[in-house]
Amino acid sequence: MGENKYHLRQVKPEHYFSLGYLSKERFASWWHQINEIVGLMPDSILEIGIGPGLVAWCLRKMGFQVITMDINERLKPDITGSVLSIPCLDNAFDLVAAFQVLEHLPYEDFSAALGEIHRVTKRYAVLSLPDCTRAYRFEIQIPKIGDFKILIPLPRLKTPIHRFDGQHYWEIGKAGYPLRRVLDDIRRSGFRVLKCYRVFEMPYHRFFVLLKENKHE
Repeated sequence: MGENKYHLRQVKPEHYFSLGYLSKERFASWWHQINEIVGLMPDSILEIGIGPGLVAWCLRKMGFQVITMDINERLKPDITGSVLSIPCLDNAFDLVAAFQVLEHLPYEDFSAALGEIHRVTKRYAVLSLPDCTRAYRFEIQIPKIGDFKILIPLPRLKTPIHRFDGQHYWEIGKAGYPLRRVLDDIRRSGFRVLKCYRVFEMPYHRFFVLLKENKHE
């Protein structure tokens, strides 16, 4: 996702249908996307950045009304457009979703993108962003209780510097982009953070479940 002025490499549709992309870990992230959306029971959904289209397909099969939007018309979204200027009316959708999308814009545009999401959603937004913070995955089965899973952060001696790779302009955990800064900008954009967590099977994906409120100056 991104404006043409940023010279992003457009991803070819076939990129989303290789075994390298369709990993078990990514399927776990898709499960969380669907689970969070279904739990909020929205009447209408805008998905920004469609990827292989799996999430929208599943939600539609479950009876939800989903409109897809992407900057890349080759992916055949319902709407071709940028998250910086969403071609929809105010409060047009009960929920707006954008998974692994906003890092494709320079961070100085992050708040503007959040502002557009805030404008077109009536109630909720569900996002995921890349988080490169190292973590150790700990899992144990406890009889009569079930599985116990926890991510234990592994501090770095030196915070890594992000270098633009043609796709990502920034990532949580890189120098200048701590989680605290991202959360502050989300709240200033008019959202209350209901949930913030990393996917156990895919810690690189950090989820944010947001409720629309008034913007804070």
